[in-house]
Amino acid sequence: MTITDSFQLAFRTVKSNKLRASITIAIIAFGIMALIGIITAIEAMNQSLKDSFSSMGANAFSIRYQEGNIRFGGRKNVVKTTRRGTEKKSNLNKIIRKEDAEYFKANFNYPSLVSIYRRGGGGIDCSFGNKKTNPVTTIFGGDENYLEVNGFTISQGRNLNSLDINSGRNVCLIGSNTAQKLFGDHPEKSIDQVIRVSGMPYRVIGLLKKKGSSSFLRQDDIVVTSYINASRLNTASSSFLIGIKVNNVLEMDAATSEATSVFRAVRKLQPVDVDNFVIEKSDKVAELFIGFLSSIAGSAGAIGLITLIGAAIGLMNIMLVAVNERTREVGLIKAIGGKSKNVRQQFLFESVIISLLGAFFGIILGIIVGNAFASFLNAGFVIPWNWVFIGIVICSVVGLAAGLYPAIKASRLSPIVALRHE
Repeated sequence: MTITDSFQLAFRTVKSNKLRASITIAIIAFGIMALIGIITAIEAMNQSLKDSFSSMGANAFSIRYQEGNIRFGGRKNVVKTTRRGTEKKSNLNKIIRKEDAEYFKANFNYPSLVSIYRRGGGGIDCSFGNKKTNPVTTIFGGDENYLEVNGFTISQGRNLNSLDINSGRNVCLIGSNTAQKLFGDHPEKSIDQVIRVSGMPYRVIGLLKKKGSSSFLRQDDIVVTSYINASRLNTASSSFLIGIKVNNVLEMDAATSEATSVFRAVRKLQPVDVDNFVIEKSDKVAELFIGFLSSIAGSAGAIGLITLIGAAIGLMNIMLVAVNERTREVGLIKAIGGKSKNVRQQFLFESVIISLLGAFFGIILGIIVGNAFASFLNAGFVIPWNWVFIGIVICSVVGLAAGLYPAIKASRLSPIVALRHE
């Protein structure tokens, strides 16, 4: 009996025991589906995150205030001793005021583009006539440099100017999704129209080019007005932000160093005081989210492995039952000249076939489920080829491990005893 004969016999045996094989295949498929599905969704979100944050530009960074309970690379609230001998605590939660941001912009002399802006709030309702957006729109208050620093492009209309900013008049630019929801297939008609944002009238002066939404940032569902105007909104953030875009990515270190020096002067910090603000690069923020997603991926891997261990135990038990049920068959194989290795091969092949079938269906289902979740979050289609290969290897190992003991037990049966078995 050749290896081919053993494989064919094993395949026919699996086909003849459909119910038993199907249950085991389903268990293995569930484990692989959980693993591949979560990994697929996470990889799609990772890519979406990278695209979102990179839209700000690799040559851009921002300055924000340092919250007391969130520290993205910032230092802890430490105690320093001054020359007077008194203890001075770093004042966390000290917001960036409009005056602070404007002073920085006026005194930051490094060759770059500086923007002052603030978040007006999310879940904003916008309306025009009887048409209304879903409450997913976010309003931002910026200056004449906000769009370029944050990677937005005007498709029609104009940008904010100094008069718009200083007067705080109700003018705005709207994202492509916002325009489509309010003006249908003719978003260009939005220019010079008056829409209502949280019940307040705003004249549309510009339409933003489609930028693309992601799992975390809905960049086309926005309204941009001046930061002076945004200050009047109840939903506006209490703190301003400062965005800086340098000419070349190679200048980032020098620019961040200069920005740190200038903003410490704005804060009136002494040399012994720690920074009470945070300078963030877009790629660093993305790395933090991606690191969080990686921890979820680790949990998904653990769930998948636990499920596969359970499937391996179940598969081994099924193969042991098969050995007992097919004792006479084993005896007949040996009686007609089959060797112990042929019996081992057959049972190992059966176990591996069941495992690989489980892997096949699990991988397909995992990719479908993972990408279905990713599409819900506006992420792209992803196939995690590395994990597909890993899943196949794992299932092969599971099949071999689960079938090894039953195969050895079957190969050691005496043909005379086996043929007498009832």
